[in-house]
Amino acid sequence: MPNPTAVAPLAKAPNHVAIIMDGNGRWAQARGRPRLFGHHAGARRVREVVEAAAGLGIRYLTIFAFSTENWKRTQVEVAGLMNLFRRYILHETRSLVENDVRVRFIGDRVKLDQKLIELMDELETLTETNDGIHLTIAINYGGRDEVARATKLLAEDVAAGKLAPADVDEETLPRYLDTRVLPDPDLVIRTSGEARISNFLLWQSAYAEYEFIDTLWPDFTAQELETLCQSYASRDRRYGGARA
Repeated sequence: MPNPTAVAPLAKAPNHVAIIMDGNGRWAQARGRPRLFGHHAGARRVREVVEAAAGLGIRYLTIFAFSTENWKRTQVEVAGLMNLFRRYILHETRSLVENDVRVRFIGDRVKLDQKLIELMDELETLTETNDGIHLTIAINYGGRDEVARATKLLAEDVAAGKLAPADVDEETLPRYLDTRVLPDPDLVIRTSGEARISNFLLWQSAYAEYEFIDTLWPDFTAQELETLCQSYASRDRRYGGARA
């Protein structure tokens, strides 16, 4: 049977791909199942996409798992998602370690339960020497929240005399962001047909290329990722400069 994640390395793969994984609930409802059924299907899709990204030559993959706004969902769904995150880490840790995946988490951990935080910390530690694909998972993450937290830290350094106000420029704030050790995304993908960025990597994606696709996340395939990356490779990225 063919490997569903089998892809060939691209000559010009994006270095960093970020994905807004949307559509789990609608995928489940279309099948007459509860929304959590779709979230479990979406979690299984993550492994395939990580494997495919590595095969294409993508070095960094960031996925949006839970936003600061997602707490507004029903208590049942939120509790189910938190349980799913714990189960995902427990189930996938060995595979991630063995397949040279470096895992990081971004977002504000204050509202997360202690057991989940401990699992996140442990997975980061276990994979910190891995240097295959770098997988970043955004949990309780919001772009505005991230910038606000970063600005507070920057202000504290200015107040403490560690940083002069005159030295603050657009290169300063990124050193305080959750993503400070990561390159900016080259390609941002949103599944499910929605054409908005939903507070995801606001600062980092200033010059990213975007793809808004109709596919619901549980149906997203390695081949679709490959097609989007090939489309990215054909684009002329000028960063505000004139066409040659």
